[in-house]
Amino acid sequence: MPGGRVRKAPTIVEIARDLGVSSSTVSRAFTAPRLLKPETVERIRAAAAERGYIPNVHARALSTGVPRTIGLIVPDIANPFFPPMIRAAQRVAEQSGHTVLIADTDGDVEREKRIIERLAAQSESLIIASSRLPSTELVELTDRRRVLFINRDEPDTARILVSARDALCRGVDRLLALGHRRFAYVGGPAGSWSEGERHGAVVEALQGTRALLRSLRIPSGTYEDTMAAGEQILLSGPTAVIAFDDVIAHGVIDLLHRRGISVPEQISVVGCDDTLALTTQPPLASIALRAVDAARLAVQIVSEGQVSEMLAPRRIALQGELVERATVGAAPETHCPGREAPM
Repeated sequence: MPGGRVRKAPTIVEIARDLGVSSSTVSRAFTAPRLLKPETVERIRAAAAERGYIPNVHARALSTGVPRTIGLIVPDIANPFFPPMIRAAQRVAEQSGHTVLIADTDGDVEREKRIIERLAAQSESLIIASSRLPSTELVELTDRRRVLFINRDEPDTARILVSARDALCRGVDRLLALGHRRFAYVGGPAGSWSEGERHGAVVEALQGTRALLRSLRIPSGTYEDTMAAGEQILLSGPTAVIAFDDVIAHGVIDLLHRRGISVPEQISVVGCDDTLALTTQPPLASIALRAVDAARLAVQIVSEGQVSEMLAPRRIALQGELVERATVGAAPETHCPGREAPM
């Protein structure tokens, strides 16, 4: 620049020297802030901003040959459970200069395999939510790729579980205390870890009681198919219905309304995931799950450490919370809606 001096951007080494810390500490403040104390991160970033330092988000990609991206794979992007998770993952990834690539498998195993191979070539790490792959393939995958699973409890892998188990047990206990003795569990897609956990929790909570339980599944997990399954859901005359998720619970409430069965005066309904609770009529009692926390933690874990290293096996379970609302009430003394409400 004629007549003036060109001002060079400061380097990590210079910032580290000025602050009296190591270069690696300065680097971590931008790439892995979770490893440092919050006050250290704030001090380093403030000093860097004051000096005009801009982190080079491409440096790591140039040195490793892999762009700073994280692949996030979900089975159904239209399910209300996943958008908040995706949003949280993107925001946390931005803090370390990562971009999140999102793919939807539609719950199809073969499609999931293809997506994994494609995203693995473009990403440092993969986060796979509710994988439908067989166990043997999951273990083999973690030997070749830097992968973290959400809602798939596979031993010897890095996984975070958004668990509803404890809260569902409390929900069943609450329904028993209200006098309910005839239960229906309306499950979701086969092969889903969450489906296995939730159904198992209901069965476990009812063991040793005199309550009756009839279980069925809505394989597609859709509202429409739930509405169409009214006869099966009401076959045993339940006074309490526990649904795999809020989508199915919404379908249950609407089919009950269509048949003239009041909620919760005649049948109580409990959902799971707390994504549609305030849009149902009446507001749905549900299990609030920590999906957003799981996504944030997943991105933090895969963003740290060496890209060339596979993730160490670990198991983190984030427990949900029962949120009681207007769809739960005392059991009716005499009512058998499965017999009194014809199609």
